[in-house]
Amino acid sequence: MLNNLLESRAQKQRSTGGAIGSFVFHVAVAIFAVQATLNAGQKSKVKEEKIDFVETKKDEPPPKDEPKPPPPEAVADAPTVKGFQVLTAPINIPDVLPEIDLSKKLTNESDFSGKGTAGGRSNGVVGGKVELPTNPDQPLMEFQVEKPVMQAPGSASPRYPDILKSAGVEGEVIAQFVVDTLGRAEINTFKVLKTSHDLFASAVKNALPNMRFIPAEVGNRKVKQLVQQPFVFGIQK
Repeated sequence: MLNNLLESRAQKQRSTGGAIGSFVFHVAVAIFAVQATLNAGQKSKVKEEKIDFVETKKDEPPPKDEPKPPPPEAVADAPTVKGFQVLTAPINIPDVLPEIDLSKKLTNESDFSGKGTAGGRSNGVVGGKVELPTNPDQPLMEFQVEKPVMQAPGSASPRYPDILKSAGVEGEVIAQFVVDTLGRAEINTFKVLKTSHDLFASAVKNALPNMRFIPAEVGNRKVKQLVQQPFVFGIQK
């Protein structure tokens, strides 16, 4: 039996620097592979959106030295006035009934109200345009306005004279005055047309400054109106 061992060829030992370099290289390759995989997954999930920004052109302000054009003058047409038709009796009265023309329009009874301009219509189409007084202090009559003066709700009222109330005296006053465009009575125009007692007339005159009215209108324009209004003094029984 052979007791002698054959010596094999001695292996060369790997250097420490080579082992470290190999380790760093493999780690870098692994990190690059993981990063590439993550980027590929995110690119597949995220949808790219493209947004275009369009800049609008703003109006350039006019130069400071350039004068501004004057505003156009508002020209309001004169309002139309309501009118009425006048019926005239025939000179020669026929002894037979006239034929009825069914093609004509029906008569509108509001055209015969007696208010407005003679020869006009209730809607103001016929009769021309209203001629407002050149002097604004000149009041109009009730038939010349479209909306006459009305006493405002909650307005003050004349006070019943105590001496006449205790005596059971009733009466009436018809007063005339001008209501301006603000709905107030012009005291200097007050006039008593009819009264059953002077104390009733005095009560109306004293209450008139505190009374309020809705002004008259013509074509949506407030005008002065001469008013003739009755005031009744009665005792509730």
